[in-house]
Amino acid sequence: MADIQTIAAASRDRGGKGTARAARRAGKVPAVIYGNNEEPILITVDRVKLEQEINKSGFLIRLLDVEVDDKKHRVLPRDTQFHPVTDRPIHVDFLRYSAERKLTVEVPVHFLNEDDSPGLKTGGVINVVRHAIEVSCIADSIPESFEIDLAGLEIGDSIHASTLILSEGVELTITDRDFTIATIAAPTVMAAEGEVESEEGVEGEEARETEAAEATASSDNNTEDGE
Repeated sequence: MADIQTIAAASRDRGGKGTARAARRAGKVPAVIYGNNEEPILITVDRVKLEQEINKSGFLIRLLDVEVDDKKHRVLPRDTQFHPVTDRPIHVDFLRYSAERKLTVEVPVHFLNEDDSPGLKTGGVINVVRHAIEVSCIADSIPESFEIDLAGLEIGDSIHASTLILSEGVELTITDRDFTIATIAAPTVMAAEGEVESEEGVEGEEARETEAAEATASSDNNTEDGE
């Protein structure tokens, strides 16, 4: 397990829009710690410190320790609300840690060794179908990411769920099919050129048919004049 970061927080006596606005004006973000059949704890956290954690990879799949009144609460961020204009966090939900509870989370996908893919080196592109994979597991077992090796892949090759290496206790939520994660697609420029050539071929055929029709008409006119 990666090192668990600690975020300092202050308890707040009550909720409500007025209290939340006052906290935000003071540079704080209202939040709540809930779960495990315990009473929710209303808190505020420093906005700058929270943004630092949010900007790190996998905020919603990393355990954190939230320290309130000299007591640490191990939690997993479950939801973050952002301001529609400033994009700053305005509220966070923290779920209390449980060693038994299974969670459904989305794990990001990272692609490696693009330079070793013959398909990409010849102009192909990665068509990413899923940027994240949904899994079910306990909080301690959440993978930081799924790493997919692109070495040796040619244009037309596909990467499916069956290529993922799952650690013990981690299960895919989609189990009825071997779904596609990404494909190595042909370059779009080649496809566009093919379309142009096809259009030119049709236009050329139409031109030849028109010339043939005009030649036939001219021949018929000459025959009638001769008669």
